[in-house]
Amino acid sequence: MITRPTRRGLLRGTGGLVAAALPLPALAQGAAPPKPDRIVVNASGGAMNSIFRRSYFAEFEKLHGIRVVDTSPVDFGKLRAMVNTGNPEWTVTEIGGQDGLRAKALNLLEPIDPAIVDRSSFPEVARDSHVFISSAYSTALGYRTDAFPNGGQPKGWAQFWDVKRFPGARSLRNHPTDNLEFALLADGVPMDKLYPLDMDRAFRKLDEIRPHITVWWTTGAQPAQLLVDKEVVLASGWNGRFFELTRRNAPVATEFTEGSLKSGCFGIPRGTRQAYWGQQFLQVMTNPRLQAIYATELSYAGLNPETINYVPEEIRPMLPVAPGNLAKQFWLDVGWWTENGAKAQERWTRWMLQR
Repeated sequence: MITRPTRRGLLRGTGGLVAAALPLPALAQGAAPPKPDRIVVNASGGAMNSIFRRSYFAEFEKLHGIRVVDTSPVDFGKLRAMVNTGNPEWTVTEIGGQDGLRAKALNLLEPIDPAIVDRSSFPEVARDSHVFISSAYSTALGYRTDAFPNGGQPKGWAQFWDVKRFPGARSLRNHPTDNLEFALLADGVPMDKLYPLDMDRAFRKLDEIRPHITVWWTTGAQPAQLLVDKEVVLASGWNGRFFELTRRNAPVATEFTEGSLKSGCFGIPRGTRQAYWGQQFLQVMTNPRLQAIYATELSYAGLNPETINYVPEEIRPMLPVAPGNLAKQFWLDVGWWTENGAKAQERWTRWMLQR
């Protein structure tokens, strides 16, 4: 005869562990936690937050009935202080520059839940365990179309270095990032063999182009303005700055060959009270239709491969992640720069003082 244990016997015999065999609470079964009245998303502010308000924020509020409060600016020090004191005010935050991997290494971010945030179709570079890659931009070659008409502009950095074939004043950034890579590419290093960077070789190649650089730019707006003012005919710069001029029919265009791709990124601060809803917000940010709004207005497209299909056809060639552009560029190795950036900057400063 089979004897069925009583509930009292189970409780007595297992010290209360019988709870594991009873129906689980709703949350443990995968249901959403209670909805807060708001979440806080911290980002750069300005035009970016305005676009976010009309895309990601609006969509999240419609889907979940939770208000999105936006704050700014991006502040790594504040993120670190919030997490270390156990009181993050932000549900999701943008993380600037090369700080995504740094934030991950310092354990400042929640892991991204793949059961909520679906990045399965994204390129590998955009599937980090803790850092959400929201968009891509490129340091590329801007040029005046009247100086190089009919596709006659330099295509790649070896041709940028070729001042006889492609004459005219030039501008590069006053910073080692990108310039070391561009110098090595000009010297014949393949894109997939750039890292670790050979700094000795890069600086030897930079010595060659140095006499032909009339302006070493220091702000993002500067190379675009130099081209508009005809102070230079070629300049490295952030593609979004050239994009604005091209859309306004200025005689400026972008050549993406051997451009240096970088990413904007977001993360969920570790310990934030609404981490689940932060995951849901990041999932909204994977939507290609919403990514296309950002791409159309600022040219910084997200990495969902479907995004390009929602962008006006005339804009697609101006985006760094357009299929024809993405394949001919390289991703900046953030890990190398995190480890070697200070040394590279020190050497760059000495090199600039040798003028």
